[in-house]
Order: sequence, then structure tokens, then C-alpha cells
Amino acid sequence: MLQEIRLSFTQTSLLSPNKNIWVGLKNYTALLSDPTFFQVLTTTLIYLVVCVVGPVGIGLLTALLLNGKFAGRGIARALVTIPWAAPGVAVALILTWMLNAQYGIVNRLLDAVGLGVPGGNIMNSPSLAFPAILIITIWQLFPFCCVVLVSALQSVSQDVVEAAEMDGAGPVWSFRAATWPVIKPTVTLLAVLSAIWSLRIFEIIWIMTQGGPDNATSTLVINLYSQAFTFHQLGSAAAIGVVGIVISLFLVSASLLLTRRTRSEDQ
Repeated sequence: MLQEIRLSFTQTSLLSPNKNIWVGLKNYTALLSDPTFFQVLTTTLIYLVVCVVGPVGIGLLTALLLNGKFAGRGIARALVTIPWAAPGVAVALILTWMLNAQYGIVNRLLDAVGLGVPGGNIMNSPSLAFPAILIITIWQLFPFCCVVLVSALQSVSQDVVEAAEMDGAGPVWSFRAATWPVIKPTVTLLAVLSAIWSLRIFEIIWIMTQGGPDNATSTLVINLYSQAFTFHQLGSAAAIGVVGIVISLFLVSASLLLTRRTRSEDQ
């Protein structure tokens, strides 16, 4: 990390990595004066928020369903982990094929229900490519949240839940009174982990869109990779990496403050 910070203050080419020219804050001022970087930063923050709310929210709902008693519960718990276990490269390649404009099954299904995209170019559309990437990312991340939350739900006292139900509390109030206080720290941790993971997700976006079209799906890590290995500017890439580190440290600090406040309220 210290090497990256030092590199961000230099002009360094990938073709001559040992030749460093000290430029001070030039890489950072260039970023702040580049409208494309603010577009990338906005896309990254939207991606971050959706990749926290989506996986954690869907994971919680799925965990509540899987925590109940029903036939085939073990099989259902095993099947729900498949998206998380699947390698990101394999997922990206398969979904690229499924979303293909000419022979992709997704476009055929959309056409069958009257929701077809003109030309079928979902991943080539600036307005559709980013939502598609978001859906794919949520699909891959939510199983981990689900598995962790199923484990957390096991520690909820059933006596407290039954007491709340006997007092006339409905499912929502029973969840708020008996379940939520127990699983809240786990949800907070999952939110932080999902946020940090969303900053690092690379293979799905790069394989499917390479940040396009028109930078519609370009996040910090995609922009960093382009600067380093397409334009050969290691100094600019390092500066982008430092911005990502700052965002990650902010998320972790906010989580620690929130956890400390929660503990103080409980005491």
C-alpha cells in the first residue's frame, strides 16, 4: 500500500516501471479535472450502494425462508450457494453467451413476453448494460449473505419469538423485537463486506463490457486497470487505487463507529 501511495505521486510508465518522475499531486489534480473520472466515481458509488442493499436484503429474505422447517430444506440451502461458488470468469462468459444479441436465450425469452430489446443489444446499450451488471452482481453476492444470516438466525431464541407471538405480535413486530436485535451486528458486517467487495469486483465487468459502452459500466477498479494496462500509466492508476483505499477506509471507520454506538445503546 505504501508503494502504491508513493507511485501515485510519480509519472511512471508500464513500459519503463523503474523510471519514476516525481510529479507531486499532478495525478490527483488530473483526476479531479477529468469529467470521466467523476462519471466513474458516480457509477462506483451507485454500484456500491446497490451491491449492499441488494445482496443483504435478498439474502435476509432468503435466509428467513430457509430458516423455516420444510421438506427439502437441506437441498434448498445447498442450491442457493451455487452462484457464490461459481467462478466469476465462468459466470461472466456464460452470461455473455446468454445475453448475446443473435442467439442469447435471454433476448428470446424477452421477445416471447413482449419485452424484447431492439436489436437485442442489452450489453451494448448505455441504459441497459449497467442495470444488467447490477443484477448479475447481486445474483452472485446474495448467497454468501444468505448463508451467514441463516447461521445468525440459529442463535435467535425461539422462546423469545414464541413469547412475542403469544403477546399478540405479528410476524413483522416479532421480527423487530426478537430477531433483528440478534442479527443486526451480522447485517452490519455483511454490509461493510459487500461494500468493499463491490469496489473490488473486476472480472464480471471487464469480461462482459470492459467498462463500456460509453463508460456506463466503468468502476474505479476498471478505470484503474485501463490506466495501468491499456494506457500504461502506472502513476495515474495508483492514484485511482488510493481513492479506492480511502473509500474503503471510510466504510470500515463508519462501520466501527456504528458498532460502537450500538453497543453503547445496548449497555
